[in-house]
Amino acid sequence: MGKADFLSPKAISNRIKAKGLQKLRWYCQMCQKQCRDENGFKCHCMSESHQRQLLLASEDPTKFMDYFSDEFKNDFLELLRRRFGTKRVHNNIVYNEYISDREHVHMNSTQWETLTDFTKWLGREGLCKVDETPKGWYIQYIDRDPETIRRQEEQAKKKKQELDDEERSARFIEEQVRRGRDGKDTDETPVYTELSRESEEEKVVFNLSSSSSVAGPSKSSSALGASALKTAASSSTKRKDISSNSDSRGEKKRKSALEEIMEMEEKKKQQQSVRTDYWIQPNIVVKIITKKLGEKYHKKKAVVTEVRDKYAAVVKMIDSGDKLKLDQNHLETVIPAPGKRVLILNGPYRNTEALLEGIDEKHFCATLTLDSGQQKGKRVDIAYEDFAKLA
Repeated sequence: MGKADFLSPKAISNRIKAKGLQKLRWYCQMCQKQCRDENGFKCHCMSESHQRQLLLASEDPTKFMDYFSDEFKNDFLELLRRRFGTKRVHNNIVYNEYISDREHVHMNSTQWETLTDFTKWLGREGLCKVDETPKGWYIQYIDRDPETIRRQEEQAKKKKQELDDEERSARFIEEQVRRGRDGKDTDETPVYTELSRESEEEKVVFNLSSSSSVAGPSKSSSALGASALKTAASSSTKRKDISSNSDSRGEKKRKSALEEIMEMEEKKKQQQSVRTDYWIQPNIVVKIITKKLGEKYHKKKAVVTEVRDKYAAVVKMIDSGDKLKLDQNHLETVIPAPGKRVLILNGPYRNTEALLEGIDEKHFCATLTLDSGQQKGKRVDIAYEDFAKLA
């Protein structure tokens, strides 16, 4: 039977059938030959070219399997990097896009039997971040490109430099304010004294300004001078009383806006100095907020049994008794009912046990009575995230 013409219905039908993906069971990876049906695959296996390829593979089968495995891994990771970047994606979505290419390396010729085994291998080798969910396995590419790492280091250095500039400007402003305060304190203040003279014949002079002066009473008006002295003495005493009252009122005068802002900044710095970015403590009750572990553990309560490296905790589930290791970002504090004992996790009263008195939902805080430490019995207001229920 002759070969069909290019535009004949038979030739067009053959091209349509060969265009899409064929069944994997009728594909020969060694010969890179895709057969259309079982009969065609049987004929291919009996061909001389296929037999030669089998003889080559039988000499060193590990070499060919390693080669196909490396090709599959490199092409899969390259597609994951270009198509999805560092996003978290389902492994089956990436695999479906990978096999859409007819010339791809099939998985049945590699060392991995299933896609799940390949996904687990990527996680063990540190090539991707993998996690299992009720919907299947998810993978996230880890970018170790030197150019990307260098760009991230430059961004971190730039951010640190900006923070240093802000600290330097803040320190300069504080220095200017301190110098202004010191200059204000060293200014000479006027001193008021009583009018007095050793003899009645001495003239009394009032210096109203630096360029003018007025003479007091002369010898011929001694009687008038005596009365004038009394009047002047009484007026000076009144002025002194008024000045002392004004000084006392000045001390009680409201502080300036700049001083209030500086005091607020100092209080904030003091509070930040006693705060830390880690809060996990043993024997507290926490709630799991991450969805990566599935619905079995989401929004369920657990007790912290061990703290590792300040930021990680080994928790024991209250309902099932399972033990998990989680980061503090995947946990949140549990607020008990009023009257229960809690532990303060952050701030100036860190590691202090207290009694929950009441909850202020409007300001997202609670009123606690300290039950240990030097300030036992003191009532304080603590934010929700800074205390947790004791187990």
